[in-house]
Amino acid sequence: MKYRNVGKSGLKISEIALGSWVTDLKGTAAEDVAKQTVDLAFDNGVNFFDCADAYSAGAAERFFGEVLSRFPRRELVISSKVFFPTGDGVNDRGLSRKHIFESCEQSLKNMRTDYLDLYYCHRFDESTDLEETLRAMSDLVAQGKVLYYGVSEEWGGARLQEAQRIIDRLGLYPITVVQPQYNLADRYIEHEIMGVCSKLGIGITTFSPLAQGLLTGKYRKGQPLPAGSRATWQADHQINDLLTDANLDMVEKLRGVADELGTNLPVLSLAWILQHKEISCVIAGASKPSQLENNLKASGFEIPADAMAEIDAITGFHRFERHVG
Repeated sequence: MKYRNVGKSGLKISEIALGSWVTDLKGTAAEDVAKQTVDLAFDNGVNFFDCADAYSAGAAERFFGEVLSRFPRRELVISSKVFFPTGDGVNDRGLSRKHIFESCEQSLKNMRTDYLDLYYCHRFDESTDLEETLRAMSDLVAQGKVLYYGVSEEWGGARLQEAQRIIDRLGLYPITVVQPQYNLADRYIEHEIMGVCSKLGIGITTFSPLAQGLLTGKYRKGQPLPAGSRATWQADHQINDLLTDANLDMVEKLRGVADELGTNLPVLSLAWILQHKEISCVIAGASKPSQLENNLKASGFEIPADAMAEIDAITGFHRFERHVG
């Protein structure tokens, strides 16, 4: 396993991280499989475990809290997030100082730890003044309950730069990390966010590297959906929206690139993200050890320049210089 710094901070995390958004597994056979997956991750050098209070109404945090408590805390980098509702009360959501402080306390209890290494604003809160949110996150760092803080979705380049102006004016602890979606089917962060993060020294920990399963290669044009796959879940519209003829044609071409390089599509997809120096890690989920075992092969996998150019051509992406004012 290889490790990278999170932006300009001294914190080092594994190139492959394990994310958890599991349902409540307690007392089921799936719980044992999930524990085996976490054990495999730790044994293979994964030190970053990503979670959120909104995942399965806290069950994901409690699962990680139980399983990770068996390992030395100093060897772990544990994260969680705040924004989504944690109750029915009017203040049980958003990025107010009240909700941030109360949510952090509950996450610490759920995950059986005295501090979180990384704490993210899960979304942007239009109803709370940005200064209030940044003061609250900075104060958590000052209190030692959070070591580094960051943001996730809905924080574009303009918001990140506005946040930096507030941080500089008030002398607050800075934003250290951003966690956006990024994969071969969705490269939007290359247009602006990567440049802003490079300028400000902010690390990028990406999620959904396999585009909800599209880039696993299990969905094939003209073939029935695999039994038990996400696309067969009635409530899961995200993957179904991705299963267009154009995307499936793209996947077949990318599969060919993977074959030429002697690997498979998931490894190629994860390794491609890691070719970008702005990226600190790839956060990948795994429902069983075999999936994680395959994902781990992406760390240190080098994609030649000609293959990178071929991938750009397949995905219809044209490189350009990013300018950040």
